[in-house]
Amino acid sequence: MKTFDELRRLAKRPSPEFRRVRLAVLADSAAQLYALALRGEAADRRLSLAVLEGEFDQIDQAILDPSSELRRSRPEFVVVWRSAERLLSAFRALPSTERASFADRHVAHVRRLADALAESTSARILHVNVPEIDDGVFGSFANKIPSSWVHQLRRINVLLMELASSRDDFFLLDLALLFAEHGRAAAEDRRLAVTARMALGVDFLPVFAERTLDVVDAILGRARKCLVLDLDNTLWGGIAAEDGLPGIELGELGLGPAFTEIQCWAKELERRGVVLAVSSKNEERVAREVFDRHPDMVLRLEDIAVFCAGWESKVDHLRHIQSVIGIGFDGMVFLDDSAVERAAVRAALPEVCVPELPADPVEVMPFLRRLNLFEAASFTGEDARRTAYYREESQRRALQGPSGAPEDFLRGLEMTAKVEGFTPFNLPRVAQLTQRSNQFNLRTVRHAEGDLRRISGSAGHLPFAFSLEDRFGAYGLVSVVILEAQGEAMFVDTWLMSCRVLKRGLENFVLDVLVEAARGRGARGIIGEHLPTPKNALVRDHYATLGFERRGDLWYLDLETYRPREHFIRRA
Repeated sequence: MKTFDELRRLAKRPSPEFRRVRLAVLADSAAQLYALALRGEAADRRLSLAVLEGEFDQIDQAILDPSSELRRSRPEFVVVWRSAERLLSAFRALPSTERASFADRHVAHVRRLADALAESTSARILHVNVPEIDDGVFGSFANKIPSSWVHQLRRINVLLMELASSRDDFFLLDLALLFAEHGRAAAEDRRLAVTARMALGVDFLPVFAERTLDVVDAILGRARKCLVLDLDNTLWGGIAAEDGLPGIELGELGLGPAFTEIQCWAKELERRGVVLAVSSKNEERVAREVFDRHPDMVLRLEDIAVFCAGWESKVDHLRHIQSVIGIGFDGMVFLDDSAVERAAVRAALPEVCVPELPADPVEVMPFLRRLNLFEAASFTGEDARRTAYYREESQRRALQGPSGAPEDFLRGLEMTAKVEGFTPFNLPRVAQLTQRSNQFNLRTVRHAEGDLRRISGSAGHLPFAFSLEDRFGAYGLVSVVILEAQGEAMFVDTWLMSCRVLKRGLENFVLDVLVEAARGRGARGIIGEHLPTPKNALVRDHYATLGFERRGDLWYLDLETYRPREHFIRRA
């Protein structure tokens, strides 16, 4: 982690090539140095962060005033931060008869502010929860007294979680958890709190800025999605080929509990939708045998999407894993006990996250928890099936073979596509795709669930959600298109597709569906636009390949002369 001085230097050197993001900070404490740390942390992540610093203790005014600078700047994210000390002061000012309802009234006000912000902007609210601070009045007995400060503080955090669960535009920055992990003494500077009204010490600002940008990255679709695991002395203690099954440390043997804990963590990540892969310099038979036969293994072969065991370099393993999964190297985390292997991967693939693991296995899991490697911004049923998708993809590759004709391969997949509008069931996944898809995304327009609900109910829009399956299994929802009526044509507001279904001919199928729908609305053409980003060069020629005609910065498809395109997908 960078120090505050390092972040301050980074904040001065954002590159024009970095993705631009607008964020506002509204706080009832002094937040100028927090904003500076955010800019530095963002630059370290290749983001150019424009930070609007709200006036000191003017949270309500900034949100509710229609002429406020916040409203005019239209940020993508708004950090709302009310300090525990200011909340305690407000609590103390209440008569005893009103204290038991303090938390409910406070969070109801937070909800009203969120509603007001949603009416004027599409910003995501990043609301800071409240670190625990004891007022020293009741001691532990405060937990039995609803009108006590401790009781109300904890209720505020519970109610904030419930509010976040009910809104797709409201996220929590878990400062309370960071205080629990690092300790209040490390997080605060009491002299600065009194003299400068700073809720955090300078040395702790990089910690909070890092966690803030973790959440921003996840919402922007830049979260890490794949965990690549070494085996010997990483997932278990010892060397399987030398120590044999009975000799490796797992379960209660030796340091086995430490390695079991790592496996339990990885298993939970897999259930959440993080893809697990193996990279091991080992005989494949020996490596797989541990998964198959050791009674204390938590992870099994069915949990692993891509299994690389052999004497190739770890760099080659990672390149193969990346080719199968189809994500960028910046979406991968590599864990290996060997400092040599870690250094080799960092040198060859600098985008891959390679934590410098502690030498002592018992320290590894606490270290990994603190890193917060896999921040999430959403969770759907399809996330939990992700490992199965990639195992099925391996079977598809086997069907394709090294030199088979593409037409024969596509025909043999026996693909079926389902075409729907936006529904309550698919809306979370649709929103997730609009946030995460970067490569096959023509305009990279990000839509929250609320935006998509409005589009779905709009007479001027045609929304489409495409799901695909084949003989090996279901890909799930893989493409989203939004058409917007513009005179006698339909404009493609959004066209994105999961890279898991590249080279399946789905683009041709989708265009046939769009043409049919546009003709049904009486349109004479479809207008497309490609807005280039550093990551979507893949679709630079998308419209030209599909037969659109270039007209200035746009592309036009004449529906009168359009003929259906070849594909091997049946409509369900």
